[in-house]
Amino acid sequence: MPAYRINDWLENPRLVDVPVPQPGRGEVLVAVAANGLCHSDLTMSQIAGEIGELIGWRVPFTLGHEIAGAVAALGEDTTDAPQVGTPVALVSPASCGRCAYCLAGRDSACPNGLAGRGYGRDGGLAPYVVAPVRALIPLNGLDPVAAAPLTDAGATSYHAVRRVLPALAPGGTAVVIGAGGLGGFAIQHLKACSPARVVAVDTSPARLAVARELGADETVSGVGSERGDPARVAGALKEACGNEGAAAVLDFVGTDATITAGVGAVRPCGAFGLVGSGGGRLRASWYGGLPREAEVFTFQGSTIADAHAVVALAAAGRIRSLVEVFPLDSVADAYDALDDATLRGRAVITP
Repeated sequence: MPAYRINDWLENPRLVDVPVPQPGRGEVLVAVAANGLCHSDLTMSQIAGEIGELIGWRVPFTLGHEIAGAVAALGEDTTDAPQVGTPVALVSPASCGRCAYCLAGRDSACPNGLAGRGYGRDGGLAPYVVAPVRALIPLNGLDPVAAAPLTDAGATSYHAVRRVLPALAPGGTAVVIGAGGLGGFAIQHLKACSPARVVAVDTSPARLAVARELGADETVSGVGSERGDPARVAGALKEACGNEGAAAVLDFVGTDATITAGVGAVRPCGAFGLVGSGGGRLRASWYGGLPREAEVFTFQGSTIADAHAVVALAAAGRIRSLVEVFPLDSVADAYDALDDATLRGRAVITP
C-alpha cells in the first residue's frame, strides 16, 4: 500500500510502498477513510532528527495522527472491539492505560505516550493503520471526513476550553487568539459549553470572517510573529471585554507577541492558556506583569475523554468541521496549502 513516510532523520517525507500492517494482540486494523493534516507535521522530520531517538521514535514511520475510518480486521484479545465494518475515529495522543495519570483520567500527561501514531509510529496517511481497542471512538453516523480533525484539533481545543470553564461566568468574555483550525474549534466549544461572549483575534481578514461564521461575537485584528503591537492588541482586547479584561484568553499561536498581548488582556482571577507552539516566551515580572490571582497554563494534546466529548458534540450538530479534501497522491500540495495558510478549514487526506 502507499504511505506518506519520514524515511530517515531530517529527510522530507515522501510516498513509498509498504506492506499492509497486521493487528497485534489487543489491536484492530482500521481502513483509513480520512486523515486530517496538522501544522506539527510540517516540522516532524526536523523534530524527529533532534529529539526522536531520545523519546523512543524510530524511522521510518508514516505521518498522520488525525484519523477516522472503519474497523477492517481484529487482532487477538479484542472481544471489546467494535465489529468489523464499524465506522470509528482514533484518539490522537498515545497513552499506556496503566500509569497513575491514565488511571486518573489524565492520560494526556502519560509519560509512556511520547511515541504514537504519526509521531514515531505508523500513522494514518496510508490506506490502513493499526490501533489499540482503547483508542477507538464509534462515530454514530458522523461522517469520517468531518470526524478526522476532531481527534486532535477538535479535542486539543476542547481540552483548553474545559480548563477555563470555571472562569467563564455569564457576562464574561473569552478571547481566542489565532482563528485557524484549533481556534475555530475553540470558538465553537466556547459557544456550545459556556455562557461567555467570544472575541476572536487573527491577522487574516479571511480567518476573522470564518470566526464570525463559527460564532465569534466580535473580532480584533491581531499580532503575528513579527508585526503588530502587543500593547495595542491587549488594549483593544480589554476594550472588547468592557475594559475590565478577559475572563479567559486561549492563545493558539504562541509567539512572543501573542503571549504578551494575551496575558496583558486577562483580568484578575482569569485564565491564560498557551496552546500554540510558536516558540514564544512569557517575559513578566512577579509584580505588575501578571494578572492578579490568574491562572497561566500550558499543555500538549488531549485526553481520551476529550476526544469522546468532541465527537459527541459533532454528532449532535453542536459543532462542525470545515474541511478541504485532498487525495493521498496530492498530500504534498495539501501541506503546501497548510503552510501558506490558504485553507479555509482543515486539510483532510482521503487515502
